[in-house]
This record gives sequence, structure tokens and C-alpha cells, in this order.
Amino acid sequence: MTTDPSASFEPHRRRLLGLAYRMLGSMAEAEDAVQEAYLRWHHADRENVAEPRAFLITTTTRICLDVLKSARVRREEYVGPWLPDPVTDTAALAPDTQTEMAEDLSVALLLALDRLSPLERAAFLLHDVFDYSFTQVADTLGRNEAACRQLASRARTRVREARPAGAIPTRAGSSSVDAKHAELVSAFITAARSGDVATLTRLLASDARVVSDGGGKVAAALNVIEGAERVAAFLAGVVRKGWTDDLTVRFDMINGLPGLIMSGPTGLVQTIAFEIEGDVVKAIYVVRNPDKLRHLASF
Repeated sequence: MTTDPSASFEPHRRRLLGLAYRMLGSMAEAEDAVQEAYLRWHHADRENVAEPRAFLITTTTRICLDVLKSARVRREEYVGPWLPDPVTDTAALAPDTQTEMAEDLSVALLLALDRLSPLERAAFLLHDVFDYSFTQVADTLGRNEAACRQLASRARTRVREARPAGAIPTRAGSSSVDAKHAELVSAFITAARSGDVATLTRLLASDARVVSDGGGKVAAALNVIEGAERVAAFLAGVVRKGWTDDLTVRFDMINGLPGLIMSGPTGLVQTIAFEIEGDVVKAIYVVRNPDKLRHLASF
């Protein structure tokens, strides 16, 4: 093993960032957790670490569990709905595994993870996403294997219930929006800009919803808007008032979903991710909180 801590750490950074982001839903907190893991690696007796990957994943998981303890209070005080930080490059956060869940970074999955207890979340991610054995999960979490199996099983059931049956995110590494989806999103935006509520309603699933995260820092709906007619009326009003000539818009993949990144004269304004089921929009996730947009490069 090389004596250079950076050289031996860097091959694992992407995997660790992917784990921390899934655990925390925040890129800034995930990057801080990975940096803390690096500092602990730097000061560790590395010559006696048999499996650097296992050491680093265990260390990062435990750091994230500590972060989640303090995050609970902040979440209770959060203004309006909470959404995970949007990411455009899901391949950069993919684990080196072939599990069913490995490539899924959809908003629906991350919201499902957020509803789990920290230990359930960790057990599920380590086993089902990062392909840890339950012996390794038990060592990481300081629980016996039976308890870890139970934690992961409960989490798996709740995640499957929460994930949309027909809304499959694009595979990690796909950077372009599917042509069919792009056409649907374009028609949707055109209808919203013209205030065409009837067309919007036809393009929405009957139980469609809009979740808008402003974090109390910028204007955003303080409650989830549900139902095709309510969503259509809400969006027609908001877009007609808020879409100005100085906005720049481009298609991009947001958490593996077709989406838009919108910028104004002072930088990023918001991201919009469209969860599409068949030929209709099932959910729209709008992130406006500026703290959650800082990691995205402006254009």
C-alpha cells in the first residue's frame, strides 16, 4: 500500500460521496463527510488496514449517522417541503456494484430514504446498494447480524412501497433527455407559459403533485400541491407571472429524471425534475433553495 494517504484515498472518493449523498440528501454535507473520512484516513494506522474500502465506507457511514443526529432538529425547523439537493451527474455518485438499486438516485427514492430511521437507511444502503454482507453491515453499525437484517428488510419494504411503479429513472451515465420525454416537457412548458390549464391537465396524471423547496429563503409553495386540476391551475399562474425574458433555460437530467435548469442574471434560479409515468407527468420537483443549488455549475 502506498504511504501517501491522498493517493490511497482518491480511488474511493466517488463511491464515498455517493454513499454520503444517499445518506444525507445534501451535497454540501456529503462532501464535508467525505472530507472528514479523509482526515481520519490520514491519521489512521494505514499499514494495518487490511481492506481500505471497508474501512472508508464504515468510517463515512458512521460520520453520516452522527450528522443525521444533528440534522433532525434542523429538519423539524425547515420551512416548507424538503427535497434533496439536485444532481445532474448521477454516474459520478454510482457505486461499483450491479445491484437493483445501484443506479437509482431518483427524488422518489431519496425521499423514501429520508423517511427511514438513520440505522434503517444505513443498513439498506450498505447491503442493497453497496453490496455489503450483513456481517460487514453489523460491524459497521455495531449491531448483530439479525438486527441488521431486520433493519434492511423494513427499509426495503418501505422503499418499494414509496418508489413509483412506472417511473423508472434513466440509467446512471445518461446525460441527455430522452426525445419522447423532452417532447412531453416542452409541451408542458408551452402550455404553462400560455396559461392553458386544459392542456396542462391532460398532460398530468390524475394524482399528480408538485413539491417545491424554497427553504424559507425564496418564494415557494409551502405545501405540496396535489391533483391534476390543482397542479395545472397552480403552475399556469406561477409560470405566467414568473417567467421573464432574462431567464435562461436548458434541458438536463436531474437525479436521473428529465428536467430543466433555469438561470437568471445573478445565477441559478431553480431546477425542475419531471417524474413521468407513461405519457403523463406524475410529479414535479422544484428546488429553489439557493443553498441547494450552489454545487451546480452555472451556465
